[in-house]
Amino acid sequence: MGNPFLDQLLKAGLVSKKQAKKAKLEQHRSRKKQKKNNPEAISSNKAREEQAAQAKRNRELEKQRTEETRQRELRAQVKQLIEDNRLELDDRGEPYNFVEENKIKRIFVSEEMTDQLSRGQLAIVKLGDGYEVVPAKVARQVASRAKEAVVSFHAGESSRP
Repeated sequence: MGNPFLDQLLKAGLVSKKQAKKAKLEQHRSRKKQKKNNPEAISSNKAREEQAAQAKRNRELEKQRTEETRQRELRAQVKQLIEDNRLELDDRGEPYNFVEENKIKRIFVSEEMTDQLSRGQLAIVKLGDGYEVVPAKVARQVASRAKEAVVSFHAGESSRP
């Protein structure tokens, strides 16, 4: 049976096989009950679950931080592109009207710039609270990083950013 003490009792005739089997079954049940009700086992399971949940939260937070960092970098790239490539506006030039968020906005540009804006060679982009005029190539680069920054770009439908 595996228990030397129980084997000796059986040989001596002090217990029957039925009693030995019943004792073994009771012993097995009591061990199983102890494991189930063991607060150490329960607390270690809870601890493992809490660690797994904490690790999941940490991964999600790290993913969120990475995404925020990437967005900041894209905004910085857009700002740099616009600042490096913006064209001078002409305060005494003619007004150029465009629509942003269902509102008509106006900037003053030279006659040549008006013509280039309407042909899609130039575009209007938003920088902070103001607007800047940039070449079409730069507008496409800006649109690839932040589509909302390009306010007015009259390129053909096939070459639109």
